[in-house]
Amino acid sequence: MTVLNILALICALIGIIGSIVPGLPGPPLSWVGMLLVFLAKSTGAGEPMTTGFLLIWLGIVTFVTIVDYVVPAWTTRISGGHKAASTGAIIGLFAGMFLSPVGVIFGSIAGAFVGELLVTDKGVWSAFKVSIGAFLGFIATTGLKLVCSGIMAWYIIDYIF
Repeated sequence: MTVLNILALICALIGIIGSIVPGLPGPPLSWVGMLLVFLAKSTGAGEPMTTGFLLIWLGIVTFVTIVDYVVPAWTTRISGGHKAASTGAIIGLFAGMFLSPVGVIFGSIAGAFVGELLVTDKGVWSAFKVSIGAFLGFIATTGLKLVCSGIMAWYIIDYIF
């Protein structure tokens, strides 16, 4: 196995992790893994990866990355939230990562709730509604990134082996 293939597998793994952990660009890293497989000309059991296939996945990754920035802000806004709710959700997510997967969920919701409650004067129920909206946006985009990175990881493995 070549060095490029090993690096591609590492990119696929970090890409999946980066789909969950904020700050790591999951799908773009997975796409870099596919690029490395393309450059290594790995064939696995079939034909080598084509340029067209790689460019289609670049388009998909670009779309998913844009959606990742737009959807959480949109779900926060349609639930009546302020930018502080999105910021609070991210801070709560980071804090919750040290506790457990459940901590990520509750940290994100609690962070959005506190962020909204501190910045606006709309009351507890409004802040709670906004925190749920921010959390749903985060869950939707995380799921989309996981699916995208998972499929690319499967292709990387398929083309290598």
